[in-house]
Amino acid sequence: MMIKKISIGCLMLTSAFAFAQNEPNPVLTGAPFLRVSPDARAGALGDMGAATSADAFSQYWNPAKYAFSKSYSGVAVSYTPYMSSITDDVFLLNASFYTFLGQEERSTLSASLYYFNIGEIDLTELVGTQIVNTGMAKPNEFAFDLSYGLRLTDNYSMAVTGRFIRSDLFNNIDDGTVQPANTFAVDVSGFYQTPRHSFSNFEGRARAGFNISNIGPKLDYSNSDDNAAYLPTNLRVGAGYDFILDEYNTVAVTLETNKLLVPTPDYEIDEDGRQIPLGIPNKGVVAGMFSSFGDAPGGFSEELKEFNWAASAEYSYNDVLFVRAGYFNESAMKGDRKHITLGAGLKYNAFGLDFSYLLPISDTNNALENTLRFALTWEFGGETNNNYDY
Repeated sequence: MMIKKISIGCLMLTSAFAFAQNEPNPVLTGAPFLRVSPDARAGALGDMGAATSADAFSQYWNPAKYAFSKSYSGVAVSYTPYMSSITDDVFLLNASFYTFLGQEERSTLSASLYYFNIGEIDLTELVGTQIVNTGMAKPNEFAFDLSYGLRLTDNYSMAVTGRFIRSDLFNNIDDGTVQPANTFAVDVSGFYQTPRHSFSNFEGRARAGFNISNIGPKLDYSNSDDNAAYLPTNLRVGAGYDFILDEYNTVAVTLETNKLLVPTPDYEIDEDGRQIPLGIPNKGVVAGMFSSFGDAPGGFSEELKEFNWAASAEYSYNDVLFVRAGYFNESAMKGDRKHITLGAGLKYNAFGLDFSYLLPISDTNNALENTLRFALTWEFGGETNNNYDY
């Protein structure tokens, strides 16, 4: 049984969002798969999507964007290999759907399924002096969510999302000490987009958005509140601008930042100047969210390092050909994920194909480094008034 637990423990470490930490004080959560970008377009734009233009994958980033979609309905599917440099059976699958409700095109209904397969693990047990195979574990995690969005004004919309989350990291382990963790969460999001406005040589359009995601009870893997893990509650805020150069050519630039609204692990400095971990504070969900803005043991300087940021640019030709690039930055104290992303997209009638590639530029291993991601979209139901008003 000890070997079983060691195997699963190693699994949890390797399935964590960042492989290695040089600094002993990253912000830790359960269900880290909820922080992985599921689609290729966002993956090419520096892993952002709160303030980019609406697409079929907006459900993950900001479902309030659907109210500004140019098509009445759409579906999308994506596949993301995970840790592809060391294994071929760990991956993410995502499927999304949205549609407008009624002919006034002011409200939307959307849903998505997010599935993380963590591969297969041989379970073994030490019997006497021999190691005996006792079965196969297939750990996995998934989330299903449903959103309702409403366009409150011509330029601003909001959405609320309900999500069910299941994390079965200890699959096929039945020793009374561990269990699958189930919980639910809520998102609140908003999106602002102006009509086109003219300049001397081009037209423009401004965008802004936010999403507070995964607000909910902790994940309990052992039927003990003391060992429960926080959800990756996250605040994402961004703004962007579309430079509409002419009838065919548009360049969109966007800047976003995000922060985990989760208590920072405590530590103390010993007489030799070393950091001694004291564990993660056990707080309620709401208390943990608000305290996360000022609880970093290192003070204001460390607090600022908990904000990740990303910048991106997207060129589109006649809404048929897309070329994308982005940059993502995270402090070395909090994970050291720094990477450049590249990608492209093609759209033919109602169908779209996107792909992206991630190039790490830090020394810390990245689970998505040198990974090619694909996504397919299908839009149907006809055009909306957004094609003409915006």
